[in-house]
Amino acid sequence: MLTGWKLCLSKMFIIPQRYVMAVMALLAVANAYTMRVCLNLAITQMVKKGSSSHGSGNFDPDACPDYNAINSTKSLARTNFFRADEDEPLLFEWSEVTQGLILGAFYFGYIVTHIPGGMLAERFGGKWVLGLGLLSTAVCTIVTPITVKLGGATALFVLRVIEGLGEGPTMPGLMAMLSRWAPRNERAIFGSIVFGGAQIGNIAGSSISGFIMHNGNWEDVFYMFGGLGILWFIAWTVLCFSTPNTHPYISDKEKKFLNENVDALKGSKVKLDPIPWKGLVRSVPLWALIIAAIGHDWGYFTMVTDLPKYMTDVLKFDIKSTGILSSLPYIAMWMASFIFGLVCDFCVRRCYHSILTARKVYTTIAATGPAICIVLASYSGCDTTLAVVWFVFAMTLMGAYYSGMKINPLDISPNYCGTTTALVNGIAAISGIISPYLIGLLTPDSTLKQWRVALWVCFGVLLITNIIYCMFAKGEQQWWDDVHKHGYPTNWKHGPLPTRSSDEEKCDKKQQQETKEKL
Repeated sequence: MLTGWKLCLSKMFIIPQRYVMAVMALLAVANAYTMRVCLNLAITQMVKKGSSSHGSGNFDPDACPDYNAINSTKSLARTNFFRADEDEPLLFEWSEVTQGLILGAFYFGYIVTHIPGGMLAERFGGKWVLGLGLLSTAVCTIVTPITVKLGGATALFVLRVIEGLGEGPTMPGLMAMLSRWAPRNERAIFGSIVFGGAQIGNIAGSSISGFIMHNGNWEDVFYMFGGLGILWFIAWTVLCFSTPNTHPYISDKEKKFLNENVDALKGSKVKLDPIPWKGLVRSVPLWALIIAAIGHDWGYFTMVTDLPKYMTDVLKFDIKSTGILSSLPYIAMWMASFIFGLVCDFCVRRCYHSILTARKVYTTIAATGPAICIVLASYSGCDTTLAVVWFVFAMTLMGAYYSGMKINPLDISPNYCGTTTALVNGIAAISGIISPYLIGLLTPDSTLKQWRVALWVCFGVLLITNIIYCMFAKGEQQWWDDVHKHGYPTNWKHGPLPTRSSDEEKCDKKQQQETKEKL
């Protein structure tokens, strides 16, 4: 029971604490993405025009007219690319391949710390794993300008790897928290709220970065988003806690509700067995989820990382227009994710379809729809309006991912959600390394035809990975997540099950009784 100041604080919060956590988690994801993607737009102004192979004499018969070329001198003066107090411009001579390596550098570090982050989150809680990870990213973001000035491309590559190392544990930590705060029938809307932060981050990272660079310089982008990350960390430490049972001022009513409706809390008094690595590695549904995530990340990173370059180099938008128009697809995706989430939860509650059907249907919408749209965008030629419409439509449909495979780890592994998410996100993040580098190789001259080939590759990856997911995905807890409840598969070699305490036996009997009552 709450007493004293804790009771007063619990009454001050009209919004249930699980939604306070969801909103702060949304802001966490938003901050993570703004700090991750702000370089994607900034690099278009950090690189000296003509330093890459395009502009080296290659003729592109399909080139779009550059209406900003007339005002290029005025634009350079206005956007402060040349500093009056410096002898040389703040521009770097980096090729398309070098830019691709820099843009993918983040994910070299990102994939390394996923599994350690998931294990730490399950053992010590997600609050500090997530919070400290984003704090380190914020510090790296703030020091980016001075780092690139001192060490150039090499120093920036190393810094982005370090930034990835810090942010790697954040998603497993977040999923570990969601597994203890999101009731089963609210998972889709929780996923839409929390992961919608990615779109807020992309919106802010694109539009605000474009506005800042139009009126100032690219260094200010990193100072602003790094500072916001530090402010978020301060609020996070005060407002959020790893589980409802460790929250000091959550209401008794909400705590009781969550303990009765969150799978991971029903057995919270039971000490988890060691991570079932053998079961995880041999789990077909988990590998299907990993493959689906690879496809999603390939399409998503193609849009997030390279859409600003496509708009600048091919469609010839100026930097302010690039920032605004690059943000439009993410606004559409964010809004659509809520609609998909509400529809999904409604249909599951009404038993119109199973959770497995929901995961497959929404994942298919989010894979095949964008695959078709981005290819159509490449065939829009220099019709900039039509191209932007196709990109917006692609990201609108991609909003269905958050009701599909993105929250599938909560279904198949509520107890080891941090580790499973680490495996899924960590392996899938390889797309973030390969995709920018491959696009750099495929678009050495940044022509429309070269970009069309790159987008066809994205089309193939999205479709193939979605087919595999639909064939092997599952929507229920897997046996390796709780062998006491499900037992071992036939012919599975294993030792004796660990003995259970009387409290653990009582917890199992209570769960079995609740299941019978529901049936």
